[in-house]
Amino acid sequence: MNKISIIDYGLCNLYNVSNALNHLKVKVEIIENPKDVTNASHLILPGVGAFKNGMRGLRIRNLIEPIKEHVDKNKPFLGICLGMQMMLSKSYEFGENAGLNIIDGEVVKIPQTNNTGRAHKIPHIGWNKIIYKKDKIMNGQNSKSSMYFVHSYKAECRKSENVLAHTIYNDIEITAIINSKKAYGCQFHPEKSGKYGLCLLNEFIKL
Repeated sequence: MNKISIIDYGLCNLYNVSNALNHLKVKVEIIENPKDVTNASHLILPGVGAFKNGMRGLRIRNLIEPIKEHVDKNKPFLGICLGMQMMLSKSYEFGENAGLNIIDGEVVKIPQTNNTGRAHKIPHIGWNKIIYKKDKIMNGQNSKSSMYFVHSYKAECRKSENVLAHTIYNDIEITAIINSKKAYGCQFHPEKSGKYGLCLLNEFIKL
């Protein structure tokens, strides 16, 4: 059984993620130094809060390059919520800020209305069905798969091939999962998404 390493950089909800993994009977470790990131087999980058603060937390701990090296070696990586957004090239949350650039794209604010002018609540909070492409990590999902989202900004990938799943919020397409080789990012919280979220985490463990 693979050991899962969760990166602590000061903006993480470590308990919920580690609790979900413990439910799956997998060994979990919390790490925050470059050496442990380098030695990890499976990395999870969770996170809540602002993009700029998240990148600062990684930078002051000297974790940016070890994370990129992990991905370059095609070792399994999963970003969750803010962790997913930081996988992209940049974000426009509170100014323009550079990301990890694992996947080419940017993070932009969810518009307050759809194309017809109908308003919706921001942040986007709640359960939404996901529409997804075939992939190993999606094994066990089906047309009823719903995930729990909490966010005000959304990911926009340069290449459609990097979008593994999306959802629809008030007729606006929201990227739900991004992917490049064994690097994945979920805008939703799989650790809070019931059986479908646990299923996704379980498939990640198997990579």
